[in-house]
Amino acid sequence: MSSTTTSPTAPLPPPTEHTGVWAWFRSRLFSSPLNILATVLIAWLLLMFIPAVVEWAFIKANFTAATAQECRATGGACWAFIIEKHRLILFGTYPYDEQWRPLLATILLLAVIIVSAIRIFWKPWLALVWVVGLAGFYVLMGGGIFGLTPVENTRWGGLPLTLILATFGIACAFPIGVLLALGRRSRMPAIKALCVVYIELIRGVPLISLLFMSSVMLPLFLPVGFSIDKLLRAQIAIIMFASAYIAETVRGGLQAIPKGQYEGADSLGLSYWQAMRKIILPQSLKVVIPPLVGIFISLFKDTSLVVIIGIFDLTLAAKAALSDAAWRGFGIEAYVFISLIYFVFCYSMSKYSQSIERRLQTGHQR
Repeated sequence: MSSTTTSPTAPLPPPTEHTGVWAWFRSRLFSSPLNILATVLIAWLLLMFIPAVVEWAFIKANFTAATAQECRATGGACWAFIIEKHRLILFGTYPYDEQWRPLLATILLLAVIIVSAIRIFWKPWLALVWVVGLAGFYVLMGGGIFGLTPVENTRWGGLPLTLILATFGIACAFPIGVLLALGRRSRMPAIKALCVVYIELIRGVPLISLLFMSSVMLPLFLPVGFSIDKLLRAQIAIIMFASAYIAETVRGGLQAIPKGQYEGADSLGLSYWQAMRKIILPQSLKVVIPPLVGIFISLFKDTSLVVIIGIFDLTLAAKAALSDAAWRGFGIEAYVFISLIYFVFCYSMSKYSQSIERRLQTGHQR
């Protein structure tokens, strides 16, 4: 037998690192010439933008100025304007001495919303919590009982008004949207036609048009001596608008459910509503969580459109604060302040929806 000899080979280079910070930078930011160019351009823009913003918002900012002239002299942001006008921005034209009431009402409503977001509290008694919370909100805001001074809802404004418009809009539009989606897929021609007409008609016009119609045209069709409050009319317009978009989103979820699920429900002898409640709707709503939350976030932001019919939401309250002749010229600070408020609520909704998706495993993990 002949023996074969082997010669040592040259050492191989170490394997490319696929984990760690440098690997992440290399794969995400410098993986191609186009990515390198985009990374360098964005880094340059940030280096130009961030130092200027930090200098304006913090270094040269004035938090204690007593007058607008003193604030302008610093050359930075005038946060003293926000400190001076924060109550007007947050609570609108609500009576100054009674503004503890909208503050307490806002805390109460937020507490109910937070409790509802915690899964361990998803019990039948949660409906009673909502009834008590909303009743407490309206008692605090409207007064007239328990020794509270009556305050007309034309004086309501700012953050409490924005929250109640968004909360009622979401709470009422969601079940209506689900029913519209089911009606559009119904085998009954009349119901299907009505739902299609409603959805397509409402989705074909902007929310501003609905708000104008609710504010100007609706009172013309009401009987003599009968009127609906302007705030209620705006709330109805928001609910109508959001329910049409929710209906189409839910309909997409219903169409994503395999036909075998419907056949399985029929084989079990379930009625239509039992099948929808126990089998079809839970799966379809789980599929459309991301677009539904997107609609909720858009609805929360779209409440600012009620400013066009003279309702004192956050935007109009900020505009009223800017109309003070002694503090004019600080619009950037005012709108940055209310933008941060909108961001906090919208970002919270987004993160909460992501946690629900992870809990229900609606995504496809690789």
